[in-house]
Amino acid sequence: MKEITLQAKMDNLNPVIDMIEKELERFSCPMEVLTQISIACEEIFVNIACYGYTPDEGDAVVSIDITGNSPKRCVIIFDDSGHQFNPLEKPDPDVTLAAVERPIGGLGIYMVKNTMDDVSYEYINGHNILTITKSFN
Repeated sequence: MKEITLQAKMDNLNPVIDMIEKELERFSCPMEVLTQISIACEEIFVNIACYGYTPDEGDAVVSIDITGNSPKRCVIIFDDSGHQFNPLEKPDPDVTLAAVERPIGGLGIYMVKNTMDDVSYEYINGHNILTITKSFN
């Protein structure tokens, strides 16, 4: 398992994505799946950085664990102690509406839920814990 702890701010998005992509590449993750996971991780980290601690600042811990052979199973956990927020409770946006007709927000987590095999949220001891899982060959 690889893990990184850093301040939840936009300047730290690249180190998070770099760690995740390097680990996925080490396990020969197909480019299509790597891209899906990278986009999902970017959406989640940006939400933590922009909204998790506002107006304060705080840390985020991001960990990745890849197990198995065929298929391999990638589990990524985002842990922060910001404001309690379960993004999975937010209703999915109506994607049948034109972009200009849709209210702002919610599309990122919608994409995460639709590209990952599993997405779960827990609030434990003052920590938001969002876990995404994706299998690949």
